[in-house]
Amino acid sequence: MTDPNRPNDSGDFISDARHELAGMLQDGLDHPSTKPVLVWGAAGAVAAAVLPFVSIPLGLAVGAGYQFYKRVRP
Repeated sequence: MTDPNRPNDSGDFISDARHELAGMLQDGLDHPSTKPVLVWGAAGAVAAAVLPFVSIPLGLAVGAGYQFYKRVRP
């Protein structure tokens, strides 16, 4: 089933993620996914600074990765 709100959604996660990432790299901060991914990455880094067993780069990657996944697969 195709979602009318996402006409370019092919159903293949890898293809959709590559398309989304290419758009983010090409458009920079003008792309609608860039700012939320950066904000969630920063939130993950802050959360990692509070938690004693998680490093800041890991928190950044997890926060940004989670939001990127939610942008590709809502």
